[in-house]
Amino acid sequence: MIRKHSATLHGHRTSFSLEDAFWDELNAIATQKNMPLAALLREIDDGRSPDSNLSSALRVFVLDWVRQAR
Repeated sequence: MIRKHSATLHGHRTSFSLEDAFWDELNAIATQKNMPLAALLREIDDGRSPDSNLSSALRVFVLDWVRQAR
């Protein structure tokens, strides 16, 4: 199921849509990195290409994280 989420990044509210599996994995990654989820979202947002959207950047981040764990 895809759900809409909201976050404040650098003082601006934004929203993005993610499947539950990606959302759960982002929470797990934040826990593993010992950082708040909001900080992880900011980090991913800061590193994404200007021509990509946040939802896609979050999915790619999770995919890369899982691939590196293999």
